[in-house]
Amino acid sequence: MNPLLEDFNTPYATAPFSKIKNEHYKPAFEKAISIAKEEVFAITDNNEAPNFQNTTEALEKSGDLLDRISSIFFNLNSAETNDTIQKIAQEVSPLLSEFSNDIRLNEKLFTRVKSVYKQKYNLNLSGEETMLLEKQYKGFSRNGANLKGKDKDTLREIDMKLSKLSLQFGENTLAETNAFELHIINIDQLKGLPEGALEAAKQTASQKEKKGWLFTLDHPSYIPFMTYLDNRKLRKEMAIAFGEKSFQNNEFDNQEIVLEIVKLRHQRANLLGYQTHANFVLEERMAETPETVLNFSNELLEKAKPAAEKEFQMLSDFAKKNGVQDLQKWDGAYYSEKLKKELFDFDEESIKPYFKLKNVLKGAFTVANKLFGLQFEEVFDIDTYHEDVTTYKVTDENDEFIAVFYTDFFPRTGKRNGAWMTSYKSQFIESGKNSRPHISNVCNFTKPTETKPSLLTFNEVTTLFHEFGHGLHGMLANTTYGSLSGTSVPWDFVELPSQIFENWCYEEDVLKLFAKHYETGEVLPMELIQKIKEASNFLEGMQTMRQLSFGLLDMSWHAGESPETIKSVKKFEKNILSDTQLYPDVAENCMSTSFSHIFQGGYSAGYYSYKWAEVLDADAFEYFKQEGIFNKEIGEKFKNTVLSQGGTKNPMDLYKEFRGKEPNSDALLKRAGLL
Repeated sequence: MNPLLEDFNTPYATAPFSKIKNEHYKPAFEKAISIAKEEVFAITDNNEAPNFQNTTEALEKSGDLLDRISSIFFNLNSAETNDTIQKIAQEVSPLLSEFSNDIRLNEKLFTRVKSVYKQKYNLNLSGEETMLLEKQYKGFSRNGANLKGKDKDTLREIDMKLSKLSLQFGENTLAETNAFELHIINIDQLKGLPEGALEAAKQTASQKEKKGWLFTLDHPSYIPFMTYLDNRKLRKEMAIAFGEKSFQNNEFDNQEIVLEIVKLRHQRANLLGYQTHANFVLEERMAETPETVLNFSNELLEKAKPAAEKEFQMLSDFAKKNGVQDLQKWDGAYYSEKLKKELFDFDEESIKPYFKLKNVLKGAFTVANKLFGLQFEEVFDIDTYHEDVTTYKVTDENDEFIAVFYTDFFPRTGKRNGAWMTSYKSQFIESGKNSRPHISNVCNFTKPTETKPSLLTFNEVTTLFHEFGHGLHGMLANTTYGSLSGTSVPWDFVELPSQIFENWCYEEDVLKLFAKHYETGEVLPMELIQKIKEASNFLEGMQTMRQLSFGLLDMSWHAGESPETIKSVKKFEKNILSDTQLYPDVAENCMSTSFSHIFQGGYSAGYYSYKWAEVLDADAFEYFKQEGIFNKEIGEKFKNTVLSQGGTKNPMDLYKEFRGKEPNSDALLKRAGLL
């Protein structure tokens, strides 16, 4: 019996992880593809005239089993992978790409979809039904349905290659991250490192049966190392290792993969009638065109750059006072932390004891309760894929079931770096029954040690709130159709729920709820709360310019008209970043070869979304500040207009329903201290 092909007779029909073996995946994919094809044949073979029910809704409901298996498999490929799973991914990705093209390039199916689309004004459809029909039609027309003969074959070939290349990119980056270890025997080399970082490194060494201290490129190890270690030579070694991932001309090198991905994306866009990949992507985003994105980015850059250059000069002068004449990348975090301590009498390490992971998560739950009436109850009858995963049953004020919520917070070998929200099952309504979602937050925080629980930096606190904001977008979804549910929104709108939620971390009334010393229970003192606020804009010009540089690099890869002329990833990147670069270039380092957001994730021609959504979130949070950060009425309004609506309406219309007006970038600039 293959558990992936059975009914999930589990609490809330959650995934039966403990029953799933690696050998189940490929047969399950093959069977699910076969079933999905039969569901499509039932639509194309229907002798009745095409209508919304027998074509649009029928197509929406097809492939449910395949979607479910795909979400389980590819989520595990990110959070708990191994060589076998990666091999299976390489085998099934082409099958999925081929199936996807079989659907989108099916002429009989497209003829039916197009027939319903042409009738849309006479069908008396609801707003959500109209959006589903339009999205479905564009899914065909934007992905090759109008192509003829050989062009369709070319598209299939490109998509097949791209599916393999993006997987390979991610596998190489993970392999490079796992391959590097810095093993230190002499404690004298580790002066400056906080006790918690030393204890974690000792625990890592012990787990690998080594003496001394072991440091890795996982963020909980890497960041304190770069921020606090006095030994400049070791900081340099670590920084170069981090920056040369998949840029070492070895078996895990991504340079050729980057060039091939960019070239294929461009060819695909041209084939479909678009000038560039960015033109193709942005047609369905709030920004709409590359020109809009570049204008938006350059306007912000114009305001941020003078501030960034001034801040960098201040940081360089401070480093010179401390004996470093040439400020390098491996000095940035170290001297920034020391300068912050001097200017604000504020030390990140001094507040970590107040941010016990369990308390911070409980704080996020409390904010969600005050704003949206949600209750989170830890449950132990839901299967998980790793012992680190915790599960929660989410209910509303009327004790109605809302969602299953998984948390997976610690780094391990089979897990990629970073933090993300994902879904194992989307929300939808069918036959009057509201089928609720299964949502997961995955992060890489410092593990508990023998003497300390997991304690977060303030930056990690905002990361947890950020991903939890994405999680709420999934949990509170309330739409009829799964393909429009939750985070199924334009990419430059999807960051609004996550980024607005970060704002609560800076509020005294919120910090008092959860920022309690892990040993004494003492609430974070008022003076430290004030220092968090005062330091919140520290080096904000540099941070803004750094984010903008990533977005501009992304656009340069995807909005250029001749990517096939690019021969060197490093030269191209260096040229693009020259206008936003503050630190001297490091010859051994290259960002693009591990820029997973755009070459593995879904952010190609979309990295600007973070800054774009910051304009929305700063403006929206001003509304909460005016009316009260726990104002239930405003919380309900945000839930009903933004969090629950998914992609059922134009995002700017949703925003205006909530805010009563279009966003104003002044709120962002004011918050960042750039206005």
